[in-house]
Amino acid sequence: MSAAPILALWLAGGAVLGVIYFRLVRFSADLLLSDRRGAPVAGVALVLVRLAVLAGVLVLAALQGAGPLLAAGLGLLAGRWWTMRRALAEGI
Repeated sequence: MSAAPILALWLAGGAVLGVIYFRLVRFSADLLLSDRRGAPVAGVALVLVRLAVLAGVLVLAALQGAGPLLAAGLGLLAGRWWTMRRALAEGI
C-alpha cells in the first residue's frame, strides 16, 4: 500500500479522535463541577482514560513513523477546530 492512503487514514482517525476527545473534555469538566454524588470522581476517571487513549494512539502513530504521527496530530487539531466551532455556534 502506498503512503498516501495510510496518511489519509491517520488524518481521518486523528480528526475523529479529536472530535471525541474534545467533546469529552467538556463532559468531564461538567462532571468535575457537578455536585452529584460520585460525579467528580467519575470526571477524574474520565480525564485519565481520555489522556491514556490519546497517548496510546499517538504512540502507535509514532511507531509507524513521522508521517503518521504528523497526520494524526493534524487530524487532532482539525477535530479540535471542528468541536470548538460547533461549541461557539451553540453558544457554549
